[in-house]
This record gives sequence, structure tokens and C-alpha cells, in this order.
Amino acid sequence: MPYRICKTFEIENGHMLSKHPDLCKFPHGHTRKIEFVLEVESLDENQMVCDFKLVKKTMKNFLSSWDHALCMNTDDPAFADFQKRYGVRVIGFKSKDPTTEVMAKVIYDTFVKELADYKPDSNTPYLLRQTVKVVKVRVWETSSSWAEYSD
Repeated sequence: MPYRICKTFEIENGHMLSKHPDLCKFPHGHTRKIEFVLEVESLDENQMVCDFKLVKKTMKNFLSSWDHALCMNTDDPAFADFQKRYGVRVIGFKSKDPTTEVMAKVIYDTFVKELADYKPDSNTPYLLRQTVKVVKVRVWETSSSWAEYSD
């Protein structure tokens, strides 16, 4: 039976779903809870899967870029105007609506890449063994609705 850990973050994030038939086609926001689940068969020399701080370090910049940002489909007629007005706080999803499902996959893929690129240094001595596996990323849209992605 593998050991698992989960590290959770909260961000404020908006989106517009241009393909949605109802009110979600308008800009609106959510307090998103994002869960990162990792597992390994055996604990390291510190009796951990990995340090929770490692998850924070690898995803801090990415999640900060999504906090108080608006996610939009690049095909939305308003995308160029919103991006011109608000710059990097408008995040484009190429020809896709930024549903919570799509966001979960983007966050998962980013997390896997960040872990693959992670190198401990004197400022961040947290070890990451190659046997640690990302199980899933779960993104909560509301207190009763979430989407998750796993490979």
C-alpha cells in the first residue's frame, strides 16, 4: 500500500466559458482550492513522501500567476481586448474554454514538469526521490464541485 500526501492551496480566480449556454459565459470568479496528491511505496530517510514545502516551492510562482487572474478561451471575441487592458492577468487557453476540468490538466502537467525540473540547492534543501509519483491534481470550483486530472 503506497503512502500518499496532499498539499492544498487556495487562489481567487475568474474565468469565462464562451461555449456555455447560460450565465457561465460571463466573467465570474471562484475561490479555487487546488489539491496536489503524491505517492510513493516507501518513506524517505525523514519518514516522508516528500516535504510539503517542496510542493509549495515548485508551484508558488505558477499559482501566483493564476491568482486574481481571468482565464479565457483565445477564440472568445473579447479575449484580445481583455488581454490588452489587463495584460498578464488574462490567461489564454488556446481555442479551449477554461473549464475546471481543463484547468486541472494544465495544473497537473505544470506540476509534473516542475517536479521533473526540480533541483535542491542550499536555499531549498528538500529532497525529491525519483520514485515519488504525482497521483492527481484536484481543482475545486465551489465547496461542492471539483474536477481532477491524473495520468
